[in-house]
Amino acid sequence: MAGDAPNTNPLSMNLFLKYGMAGALGCSITHSAVVPLDVVKTRLQTNPGKYGGMVSGFKTIIKEEGAGMLLQGLGPTAVGYALQGFFKFGFYEVFKKTYGDFVGAENAATYRMGIWLAASATAETIADIALCPNEACRIRLVAEPAFAKSPVEAFGKILKQEGIMGLYKGLPPILLKQVPYTMAKFAVYEFTAESVYKQLEKSGLSKDKMTDGQKLSVSLGSGVVSGVVAAIVSQPADTILSKINQEKTDGGISKAIGNIIRRLGFSGLFLGVGTRCFMVGTLTAGQFFIYDGIKQMLGITAAKK
Repeated sequence: MAGDAPNTNPLSMNLFLKYGMAGALGCSITHSAVVPLDVVKTRLQTNPGKYGGMVSGFKTIIKEEGAGMLLQGLGPTAVGYALQGFFKFGFYEVFKKTYGDFVGAENAATYRMGIWLAASATAETIADIALCPNEACRIRLVAEPAFAKSPVEAFGKILKQEGIMGLYKGLPPILLKQVPYTMAKFAVYEFTAESVYKQLEKSGLSKDKMTDGQKLSVSLGSGVVSGVVAAIVSQPADTILSKINQEKTDGGISKAIGNIIRRLGFSGLFLGVGTRCFMVGTLTAGQFFIYDGIKQMLGITAAKK
């Protein structure tokens, strides 16, 4: 990604699929790995009076419901984020090149931050349409363990009781959360990695002389920085998303979101922010590490701008 030499070949379906598969693996593996943290974070948001914090949340859940509850929602998480990662990373590369071509090579370099932001916002919007039903099932299983015994059963019950909109009532807050999150994630990652490579070059270590392992270390460190920034930017919408799937939406989703904001207040929108910064910083670093690692294995670089 950042600092990659331009690909001399135009984007093709084969290249898009490679980017998509790398993104799918990166997102699915990392989100699945932090499911226990996400379970605690969701409980902190949906029932803050019962769980005093991350450590207390872990202890309480294990004591009352068993350690297996920390893996609740693993299925929808693995599937949902594989789909999301496929479209997010695949289309990010597509739109980054498309927007760069549109403004021209010179302007693309000058206004690269705007291109990163626009490409990531467009790609994430597409990806969230695929993610939303799985996220609705995951949150319902975590917040209400008695609701269903499996993701398939949860999907069916939501569809039967609430219709297709029951699976997509979380789409507005998902977009409010994921689009700013992804914009910050990609733009901060690209900027951080670019800055690191520039500093290393000044010290005499240019990127073309670095080993693959050294490059992946840059990816890992830049991912941590971008993940923490992205977590803070998107935290209020993440809290609303956790609440919306418990909220009655007879009066419309906008009214339900307004009710949640009024009830929680500003500070309430940042419930579980510490847990989420740790979780998102970790998984974002892992995503870019896996994504760039797979790209190295496949011998592909960023699409030509």
